[in-house]
Amino acid sequence: MNDEKFLMFHNRLAKVFRHRRKLAKAGSIQCYRIYDHDVPEFPLCIELFNDQLYVSEYKRQHGLSDEAHAQWMNRSRDEIVAVTGIPKDNITIRLRQRKPGRLGQYQKLDEKAHEFIVEENGIKFIINLTDYLDTGLFLDHRITRDLVRKRSTEKQVLNLFAYTGSFSVYAALGGAKRVDTVDMSRTYLNWAERNMKLNGFEDAEKYQYIQADVLQFLKQPSSITYDIIILDPPTFSNSQRMEDILDVQRDHVFMINACLSMLSPGGLIYFSTNFRKFQLEKERLNTTQVKDITKATTSFDFEGKFSRWCYEISLGKG
Repeated sequence: MNDEKFLMFHNRLAKVFRHRRKLAKAGSIQCYRIYDHDVPEFPLCIELFNDQLYVSEYKRQHGLSDEAHAQWMNRSRDEIVAVTGIPKDNITIRLRQRKPGRLGQYQKLDEKAHEFIVEENGIKFIINLTDYLDTGLFLDHRITRDLVRKRSTEKQVLNLFAYTGSFSVYAALGGAKRVDTVDMSRTYLNWAERNMKLNGFEDAEKYQYIQADVLQFLKQPSSITYDIIILDPPTFSNSQRMEDILDVQRDHVFMINACLSMLSPGGLIYFSTNFRKFQLEKERLNTTQVKDITKATTSFDFEGKFSRWCYEISLGKG
């Protein structure tokens, strides 16, 4: 790739970094997305976590030899260093190659642990940039998490497909009287519990961690009703730990209706999906109270880029 292309990348990265760094500083935000495939020849996603950069390359048919691709990546990294001032030793590079099913998303990549702590809205989270394909904190839900915090006072909260429990921590900080955190992965439930304890939430009766296939969990009758339910499923999963294959387009109606059956009067479901082609089948839901809050919950570092759909759903008919 010629110098002109790298100059295009450098200039674009410098422009978006300057703009977003200013907005992040104004909002006291330490973790945010800097760049996301803005220049077609540079299919990278770059996220800042304090003084660490996480650079993930989207898988593509680049037609380069291994040696040529390594040279391209090294040159790209040099441009990133030049623009951000972050040293090479603080940059982690990964290839975003999703394997079939959810376990691919959470598969451990190596044995070298590299954990550190960041803050978001004064809340602490454990981040790991080297051992897994994802970092431990999905930045695109920053605003949604704060909505949950503001509405959790004295509420019973259910966090499904909880990953590392960031919504659970926000709910606990908001004064929830009960938080149930559900995920299929014991690794991520343990991570969620560590995040909760890191922020001072250790009450074993108030804060439950439930290892379960969420589809099967939702098929079981619940003796508890919840005031807030977070439902953020993967687009697709055929994990061996699951009894059924999960397809968010096919299964979202069942999942949302099952959540509605566990919802207290006046309660809220926050449903989200990062499936780009997703279409919400409103006519099949057991409610007409559906509000698209995608735009309202899209933060400055994701504007103009598709990240996920987000809906606020409550009981009732119009």
